[in-house]
Amino acid sequence: MSHSQRRLPQDPQIRALVQAMGQRSYSRRSVLSAAGALGLTGLLAACGTGGSSTQAAPSITDISETDPTVNWANWTLYLDYDDEKKTYPTLDAFTKKTGIAVNYREDIDGNDTYYGKVQGQLKSGQDIGQDIITLTDWMAGRIIRQGYVQELDLANIPNSANLLPSLKEVDFDPGRKHSLTWQSGYAGIAWNKKAFPKGLKSVEDLWDPKLKGRVTVLDEMRDTIGLLMMQNGVDIAGQWGESEFGAATDVLRENIDNGQIRQVKGNSYKEDFISGDAIAGIVWSGDIVQMNFENDDQWEFVLPEAGGTLWSDNLMVPVASPRKANAEKLMDFYYDPAVAAEVAAYVNYICPVVGAKEEMEKIDPELVSNPLIFPTDADLAKARVFRSLEAEEETTLNSEFQSAIGA
Repeated sequence: MSHSQRRLPQDPQIRALVQAMGQRSYSRRSVLSAAGALGLTGLLAACGTGGSSTQAAPSITDISETDPTVNWANWTLYLDYDDEKKTYPTLDAFTKKTGIAVNYREDIDGNDTYYGKVQGQLKSGQDIGQDIITLTDWMAGRIIRQGYVQELDLANIPNSANLLPSLKEVDFDPGRKHSLTWQSGYAGIAWNKKAFPKGLKSVEDLWDPKLKGRVTVLDEMRDTIGLLMMQNGVDIAGQWGESEFGAATDVLRENIDNGQIRQVKGNSYKEDFISGDAIAGIVWSGDIVQMNFENDDQWEFVLPEAGGTLWSDNLMVPVASPRKANAEKLMDFYYDPAVAAEVAAYVNYICPVVGAKEEMEKIDPELVSNPLIFPTDADLAKARVFRSLEAEEETTLNSEFQSAIGA
């Protein structure tokens, strides 16, 4: 399937910047078949753990004025990309507008793995070399609670007023003092349509003997265990305890031990899908959309009959970053509705910016009705957010999950 050229943004300033650089970006048109309603309501309540900071912030001198750069760590396939020029058009437009160069790295493969790499430096109040990190609600809650990120000056981010109203109050970051939503999305199930033409309807279908050794699941506890719990009839957003969690973990452990599950991975599961080593699994929605455009529409994504999980990733400034002002300028830029629409048209995740839907009309009208980008209230019933965990509970359950996957 070929990429279709997108129209330039209609915002005069952004359009002029893109035109001046002769850039072209591409629409990641959704090729998903709608398998039941998709949802956002639970997401907009958000999840994470509360609690106060455990570390006093170090004294940092902001060098933004003398060092016009910003370093940003993000997940893979999570920003508009020009395949021909091998550049990120909106980043180029930001640099053209502000003079700030962006060192963008796809460094995050999983929340736990990334946390493991930087936790020691964060705890010591050291600069990890990144001015923006992009982590999921529950991990955002953890590092906010631990005092590992800086408080944002929202006066430097006036476009933050465009955050969806239902995302403004989240229990892991009261008042949105430390984070802003980057994108939101779903975890569900997907399969290679040619290799497994009967398809999937439920998580239980992943245990089909024909799929033995060809299934991959996510190393994000809340997504993999969340789907398994929902398969068992548990409302993951409601009240449940260790017994319900344990029953789902037992299913996971059994299918790892018997060889049904090939591997437990973060974003790198895509490599197994592309190589053909895995033909089905628990996945993230936007990844499958993008993989299909680059690999001839090989896979189909659905939310399981019992439901899928819903999450957000969040922009934050690490505790010792010396370029917070530059980071805030970048956040403000991406909360411009025209820019947010450009990103959403490419990544096909849920856009958190008010006004982006109207801008999408000018960029790619077909995407306005895409429920993976702009869900309606009618879409919401089938996706749930894993409820907030207390710090001690999170430690206990995460330990059980890590034991099950052999980590």
